[in-house]
Amino acid sequence: MASIFSPSTVPVFLLLVLVLLGRLGEARDPFACDPNDRATKNLPFCKVSLPIRVRVKDLIGRLTLQEKVTLLVNNAAAVPRLGIKGYEWWSEALHGVSNVGPGTKFGGPFPAATSFPQVITTAASFNASLWEEIGRVVSDEARAMYNGGMAGLTYWSPNVNIFRDPRWGRGQETPGEDPILAGTYAASYVRGLQGTNGNRLKVAASCKHFTAYDLDNWNGIDRFHFNAQVSKQDIEDTFDVPFRMCVKEGKVASVMCSYNQVNGVPTCADPNLLKGRVRGQWRLNGYIVSDCDSVGVFYTNQHYTSTPEEAAADAIKAGLDLDCGPFLAVHTEKALEKGLVTEGDVNGALANTITVQMRLGMFDGEASAQPYGKLGARDVCTAAHKELAVEAARQGIVLLKNRGPSLPLSPRRHQTVAVIGPNSNVTVTMIGNYAGIGCEYTSPLQGIGRYAKTIHELGCTNVACSNDKQFGSALNAARQADATVLVIGLDQSIEAETVDRVGLLLPGHQQELVSKVAAASRGPTILVLMSGGPVDVTFAKNDPKIAGILWAGYPGQAGGAAIADILFGAANPGGKLPMTWYPEEYLKSLAMTDMAMRPRRSKGYPGRTYRFYNGPVVYPFGYGLSYSHFLHTLASAPKTVSVPVHGHRHGNTTNISNKAIRVRHARCGKLSVSLHIDVKNVGSKDGSHTLLVFSAPPAGNGHWAPHKQLVAFEKVRVPAKSQQRVKINIHVCKLLSVVDRSGTRRIPMGVHNLHIGDVKHSLSVQAETLGIIKS
Repeated sequence: MASIFSPSTVPVFLLLVLVLLGRLGEARDPFACDPNDRATKNLPFCKVSLPIRVRVKDLIGRLTLQEKVTLLVNNAAAVPRLGIKGYEWWSEALHGVSNVGPGTKFGGPFPAATSFPQVITTAASFNASLWEEIGRVVSDEARAMYNGGMAGLTYWSPNVNIFRDPRWGRGQETPGEDPILAGTYAASYVRGLQGTNGNRLKVAASCKHFTAYDLDNWNGIDRFHFNAQVSKQDIEDTFDVPFRMCVKEGKVASVMCSYNQVNGVPTCADPNLLKGRVRGQWRLNGYIVSDCDSVGVFYTNQHYTSTPEEAAADAIKAGLDLDCGPFLAVHTEKALEKGLVTEGDVNGALANTITVQMRLGMFDGEASAQPYGKLGARDVCTAAHKELAVEAARQGIVLLKNRGPSLPLSPRRHQTVAVIGPNSNVTVTMIGNYAGIGCEYTSPLQGIGRYAKTIHELGCTNVACSNDKQFGSALNAARQADATVLVIGLDQSIEAETVDRVGLLLPGHQQELVSKVAAASRGPTILVLMSGGPVDVTFAKNDPKIAGILWAGYPGQAGGAAIADILFGAANPGGKLPMTWYPEEYLKSLAMTDMAMRPRRSKGYPGRTYRFYNGPVVYPFGYGLSYSHFLHTLASAPKTVSVPVHGHRHGNTTNISNKAIRVRHARCGKLSVSLHIDVKNVGSKDGSHTLLVFSAPPAGNGHWAPHKQLVAFEKVRVPAKSQQRVKINIHVCKLLSVVDRSGTRRIPMGVHNLHIGDVKHSLSVQAETLGIIKS
């Protein structure tokens, strides 16, 4: 285990100093309202007994115009005369406290933080309670680092964009391709980060990047210039769903608008998106921030306005509260002078940001007296946190192939294991992007070495695998060993922010390495793939010499330990793919810039994600094997459900409602159907099983409906030879509805087919007409 900090390597006296520093860090100077500052401690904005809105109004009323403008940007200036320190808003916590943003740094008593698996990997667990628990741990460590003066309290995470195109370099940051999965992840992780203490915030999360953002740099088109042409239908039923759930169910304190334009308007300058949808329809209780330099981008790169003052005014009037970047600080005052924006508009933006700071307790005086004020260095990288990082990786790893079965390996029969491949001994690769510094790292080689004697050969120097010069030694290792584990795939040189992929095959000569090693191997050959996006490994799927395939995503600081635990059966795999794995041929003539989700068969356009594409796949969404075998039985489920709906005097809405009711005409409330499902583990190993419930809407809905859509999922632990009953609730209006071409959400009447594994249940949805109302 490669540890950056362990008691065995640090002198005792230094440990005492670090502990002392950690405790001193718990008593940081107040951000504002210092009880020792006689000039400010009795001002109304410092009185915690007053409502926050009163305190905010008082503070804004005391600021000069020049001071207000300096607070519109991420590196907000200090206001010394009011006892307010400067604040850096930009911190990141995608899957652990990160030092990507300038608001967080590592050092002193805080050399590291727990680095969990990349989001795409944890999403594969389909375990909402795990996501929330990870959020709680991350926010504990974030608060501890804030108390120690090393971090902020505003974290621009999670990324809940839809993984629409398999080439997207940032798909690894997302929860995958399904809107309900992504939205559930968003709400769960945000609850973990922010806490559930009413209006009080532990840290403030931000769901990003709103909206229809999923292209970084493809075929000469980059995110700074891209205009995403998106239908109302796709906006409503795909791209906006995770953000709506993040705001309405997760109660997130911030939303970040994106670089791209949507239908010709920059998202950070679109009042319909920001004021109308996020703050108006969804009722965001928080602030809206730009992606970094987005305001400058839509002026300089997109030439959306003629002057920088117009750009500043457009952003503020659209509903942007905070600019990540200097643009608003530089140009807002002149925009005010020109009458393009009012001081009232600026006050509105500040009210939203300062309200969040007050909810965080930043204006409550002594930090150590606050609910999380006692957290310090001893609360970072704890044994429990590190164990959760291992467990998260175990739950996210997906078993794709197990011929024979050949897995799990046996420490008795497989005493010597050849560990081969460019990712076989990596550490930092395992934590993906938007990561910090892990507490300690366990590489795949180190993890496997805990179970067997290893023979290590890279085969390729790196994932580019530009030649076969090291193949010979790799083949020799495979010939000598009782089993061979090839750890290959991608890394941030292949897929990352600003780096979209050009294809889905393994880079360079990796496929050749795999096939030759498998042919030479004396024992079973197991392929372990590290990647964020899907990889076309059809060759390995079909090769009888390759006994097993695991997808590990980017499994975090303890990824090697989790991989080895799965390989040797100490843990039973239960992950499911959160995205479709397409063959390389899928990309033929498929422009990454085409945002349409639904197929256009007349033009040869295949559609995107499992909901709309039903062509050939390497592995489908939701696929994943186990060392156990689980059987489903539907214990009870209703056969019909009635949707109360108002009739209409005008138009033919009543007739239409016999086919598909507008959701806004239905009395939805908590209308739901409950399924009771028995899950039996008929295998010999205890295991966790993911129940995925899909709904196929009635036929005849044309372009409204997907082939099927995920409506519920649940993780259940089932001991060997035993059975567990699981209750699933499906909200009828939210989850059985589809969206028509005009972007209107409707509930189709008729038979909806629910699929739970190999169990199918028909549910008849009927309209129950209430009183007549005007259209």
